[in-house]
Amino acid sequence: MMDAQAPITQDVLTIPRKAVEGLPNLVGMTREAMRAALIAAGTPEKQAKMRVGQIWQWIYHWGVRDFALMTNLAKDYRAMLAANFVVAVPEVVTRQLSGDGTRKYLVRIAGGHEVEVVYIPETDRGTLCISSQVGCTLTCSFCHTGTQKLVRNLTSAEIIGQVMVARDDLGEWPVQGAPKDETRLLSNIVLMGMGEPLYNFENVRDAMKIAMDPDGIQLSRRRITLSTSGVVPEIARTAQEIGCQLAISFHATTDEVRDKLVPINKRWPIADLLDALRSYPKVSNSERITFEYVMLDGVNDSDADARRLIKLIDGIPAKINLIPFNEWPGAPYRRSSNNRIRAFADIIYKAGYASPIRTPRGEDIMAACGQLKSATERARKSKAQIAQEAGL
Repeated sequence: MMDAQAPITQDVLTIPRKAVEGLPNLVGMTREAMRAALIAAGTPEKQAKMRVGQIWQWIYHWGVRDFALMTNLAKDYRAMLAANFVVAVPEVVTRQLSGDGTRKYLVRIAGGHEVEVVYIPETDRGTLCISSQVGCTLTCSFCHTGTQKLVRNLTSAEIIGQVMVARDDLGEWPVQGAPKDETRLLSNIVLMGMGEPLYNFENVRDAMKIAMDPDGIQLSRRRITLSTSGVVPEIARTAQEIGCQLAISFHATTDEVRDKLVPINKRWPIADLLDALRSYPKVSNSERITFEYVMLDGVNDSDADARRLIKLIDGIPAKINLIPFNEWPGAPYRRSSNNRIRAFADIIYKAGYASPIRTPRGEDIMAACGQLKSATERARKSKAQIAQEAGL
């Protein structure tokens, strides 16, 4: 029976916001939406598809924001575009650089709200961790982001805009006339920032389709990972409509513990979640589902937990990402010891699953997993308050 206190999808509207100038933003529109907008602004229907292709390439391949620079369009057409539309991305308020090379951006969006975006450079890839909501719908007790109330969903423009802002900072838009450079500083996207992506499905889907479009940013669907706490009804849709890699914020092997750590579990318990996951790889042809498991001292890190985890995921192509808990002010938990994490990883590895231990990145700038929180809305709670809310 469903717990009466279980979290539900909040009735949050994503109001299509117009840019400061009051003109619609071409960023974030699907190709179909852009075509309709161009026709409404006076583009002849027969030309509209071609115009979308040209503008799309300027915005998402070359990174151009000024219509005047879109030189394969006639001057009067460029003037029409400038009179009717904008090409706008979120504003970077602060940029912090960690000692390990991690970059954290605080970006401001419509309404003055702020979200955090993190770029993590590694030897073989560069991963951008993007946000899907201001604040979060969920109240996972180990997560700092979850102590900030949900303000609103991000629009598709605000989601893909985070990728564009990072490419600006990395100087990664190609230069016309220069030899093609195949190295990618930003090669992977993870939807693991602020918010639950599957409570903002349509906007996340539209933004990721833009990221995957072959005429623009050109990221393969295998280089995009969506992390969900387990919004079961939207998991099949993710496979069908996005087809990206899937990661699950799992973190516990019994419903009793997971109810406290990830309260959405009260609505969709472990058995229901695993049923949905068993059919996911077949639909999206995904390689493996990643199970994220934060290591909390004395809470979920015993040998018995490791053995239960192996039994639960039986039959699911999976890898287990072990995450040493990243502490934050007032956190009601402690990080498991290195020896305990290694022992846990060893049990999983011997059962035939990859069990990498994630190296915490950007801790010195509060950019590590579960630490993101917009500084302007950092509602300080006492340790006792957080513990009480977590039912500890």
